[in-house]
Amino acid sequence: MKLEYAIRIERLADSDGGGYLATAPKLPGCMSDGATPEEALRNVQEAIASWIEAAKEWKQEIPKPAPPLARAG
Repeated sequence: MKLEYAIRIERLADSDGGGYLATAPKLPGCMSDGATPEEALRNVQEAIASWIEAAKEWKQEIPKPAPPLARAG
């Protein structure tokens, strides 16, 4: 499954355990974490797939991914 949702990755404070938090802003509550940005991204991709599966089961609307950003140059 190709996942095209925008992902936001933020560094977690050491007081919160460190690592990185990845969220999918268009999918409320969809997030995951990891020790590295790459791990957080992999984990949130799994969370997105689970979020969509659950939304289908509950017959909830699934937001469409945002169109890709244009690249200059």
